[in-house]
Amino acid sequence: MDPIIIKGIQLLLSLSILVVLHELGHFIPAKLFKTKVEKFYLFFDVKFSLFKKKIGETEYGIGWLPLGGYVKIAGMIDESMDTEQMKLPPKEWEFRSKPAWQRLIIMLGGVTVNIILGFLIYMMILFVWGKTVMPTEAVPDGLVASPLAKSIGFQDGDRILTVDGEPLEFVLDVNRAMFLRNVKTVEVIHSNGRNERISVPQDFGSQLFEAGEIIPLTPRISSILDSVVPNSPAEKAGLQSGDRIISIDGIEVSSRDEIENLKEKMSELVNLGVQRANETLELSISLKDEKQFGAFFVNTLSPSHVELGLYQSIVEGFDYGYWTLHDYVAQFKYIFTKKGATQVGGFGAIGNLFPSQWDWRGFWSSTALISIILAFMNILPIPALDGGHVMFLLYEIVSGKKPNDRFMEFAQMIGFFLLIGLVLFANGNDVYRWLFN
Repeated sequence: MDPIIIKGIQLLLSLSILVVLHELGHFIPAKLFKTKVEKFYLFFDVKFSLFKKKIGETEYGIGWLPLGGYVKIAGMIDESMDTEQMKLPPKEWEFRSKPAWQRLIIMLGGVTVNIILGFLIYMMILFVWGKTVMPTEAVPDGLVASPLAKSIGFQDGDRILTVDGEPLEFVLDVNRAMFLRNVKTVEVIHSNGRNERISVPQDFGSQLFEAGEIIPLTPRISSILDSVVPNSPAEKAGLQSGDRIISIDGIEVSSRDEIENLKEKMSELVNLGVQRANETLELSISLKDEKQFGAFFVNTLSPSHVELGLYQSIVEGFDYGYWTLHDYVAQFKYIFTKKGATQVGGFGAIGNLFPSQWDWRGFWSSTALISIILAFMNILPIPALDGGHVMFLLYEIVSGKKPNDRFMEFAQMIGFFLLIGLVLFANGNDVYRWLFN
């Protein structure tokens, strides 16, 4: 099956689960507080529904427009913009007749469910599939530093010892720590054996973002060949699996990154120094316009798998969920920059979060992330989102005064058009990247 179709199916299934559970977060407290719920819909039923059935006082259905879902609560100004009901005297079973604290709980229910669901899924993933760890010892050749990382003291071949005094279970998390978590120091051991504690500037995350180096440290791969592509320049030159490239046009190299760095300087005919067993060979490789060796290098990384018990899964799943939410909130500020705005994505970007082949671990991992993102986005104080309703309810609780219905209608309309504009902009970015990148 085509990878795009597989991703699309996963996206639709994930959103269906998340939307239904989010709306249940509103539905259940509404019913507990004896508030009438007129509709419960997965997706939007603009003009018509794919399916609908009335049970009791509530119509349950599936709309045709997969942009979310909703519960229509009587006596509430929401995305349905049903203002006729609001012109009548309040009924005891309407949302507007309930105490402010009950209305606040109803409005926070969806976000609460999304947060809890995201954390629970991470706990489940760790319990069922365990986790992968890759400490410093599992990266024997050290790391390759980007230009910006080198500017603050990192060097190629560095091995990470601690971040703010703590060792890392997964050494590449140092990138996320420097980009999003405002770490102060990273202790490394350089390839010459010297230890150094590198001070990380407070605005280093912003520097990385602007420079396009959000992954400033990558694993260093040795220059030993793992395999050679048939009929490639490498095979024609006589290179074999197990060969170590030790020089290019007389310049010594010891890792794949050094070879990559020399590509721009290579001529069509390149002289290679190669160590094979106990002998050193001189080979010539013709690259022409391709500048591709046609060989794969030995991966010296050695991550390991760790199984977790139930208690460990709960503790570490909660921790993982917390940092996922923290990191998403931390990077949200970049959206308001010129560069960040161009990277906002719509359904295409969300779909690409899922694996191209069906994989339940990948599916649930992406679903947990989207659940946490939905929780944060929904709590933003924008009219038409849950956060907008919460903002007005908090105002009412503090001031003792309700915003008037006319103002609420206007705010809801403005918020709705803002959201439509954002959806169009985000999906427009997807189309632009598809066409031109």
